[in-house]
Amino acid sequence: MNSAYTFSIYESVKQLPSQWNSLATSNIFLSTHYLDVLEESAPQNMSCFFIGIFENKNLVGIALSQFLDLNKLESFGERDKCVKTFIRNIIFRNFCSHVLLMGNNMLTGQNAFQFSPEIDSSKGVETLYQATNEIKKTLKQKGLKVHLTTLKDFDTENVSHFSAPDFQTFYRFTTQPNMVFCSCDHWATFDDYIAALAKKYRDQYKRCRKKAEGIQKKKMDLEEIIAQEETIYDLYHHVAQNAPFNTFFLAKNHFRVMKEKLKDNFLFYGYFENGSLIGFNTLIKNGNQMDTYFLGYDEKIQREKMLYLNMLYDMIAYSINQGFKEIVFARTALEIKSSVGAKPVEMFGFMQHSNVLINKKMEQLFCYLEPKTDWQERNPFK
Repeated sequence: MNSAYTFSIYESVKQLPSQWNSLATSNIFLSTHYLDVLEESAPQNMSCFFIGIFENKNLVGIALSQFLDLNKLESFGERDKCVKTFIRNIIFRNFCSHVLLMGNNMLTGQNAFQFSPEIDSSKGVETLYQATNEIKKTLKQKGLKVHLTTLKDFDTENVSHFSAPDFQTFYRFTTQPNMVFCSCDHWATFDDYIAALAKKYRDQYKRCRKKAEGIQKKKMDLEEIIAQEETIYDLYHHVAQNAPFNTFFLAKNHFRVMKEKLKDNFLFYGYFENGSLIGFNTLIKNGNQMDTYFLGYDEKIQREKMLYLNMLYDMIAYSINQGFKEIVFARTALEIKSSVGAKPVEMFGFMQHSNVLINKKMEQLFCYLEPKTDWQERNPFK
């Protein structure tokens, strides 16, 4: 490690250096406003650590690390009930239940760290490796042994920073891609997007909108979110439980706290039928990029009204009309996101098991445990 770089580990946002946000200007998910959310309403099985990297006492890097205790989960996801899933869950509970992550397990994309332009990125990453070892010692003092150390999600450019000897024993992996929608420069409004669609996908859009007749969409403020908190959580939890695999469940107050801390940068849209909330989606403004966040819905109405697809179109409409150049749709539902114009971006991670024998078999183990997704990429444009 470059001796010029030192690090400090913090367990509370109140402890962070005063200049922290000056390095988080390009990523809201490393700002103290968002880190406040994690501190106040992180999932029950998650603990957060904040890392500052210094050069001659000057803050030159910031990072987020999360510790996940999968033993505290009620379920890993209940959609896929098969022998392989049963075995996978046993393996996770017994051999991989304590996970130390460099990055944010609640998001897709490189939200692990931000360095100043002056820093040597490879040396900065090496410093973060040293910090993870220090966090492991802290956890061990609390009686928690880390099984898996993971760093995620990095694009091909960032992967080059992990060539140091420290990472030679890490297994490099890739999972489902990050689905990213890019707005064309000549699209001034959502109507321009619709006009650019091929006939098949323009017909899909019209059919989808017709199905949703009778559904009212409303931008909800903090008081409305608080009033509907129980219903919101039920809708979210239904979707989360039926995912193929989960490593956390949001706290019940999470959306309220998001709105309190991020204010106008956090958008919450409710979908109502006959006055009842039957679905919602959320968006986060992150510079000139829009990040989709969690959603929820009543499954029966979702199928009947094509609610999920309508939500995707609504997210695209808002983003284009407001001048956002990119929408991060994240993982899952790859084909339907592809059908509205999102493109896959391959992301990489690094993983190391504390047991040397298991770590040598990490490639085989990962390929068995990672749920496979078969999908066909679509091109909806003319």
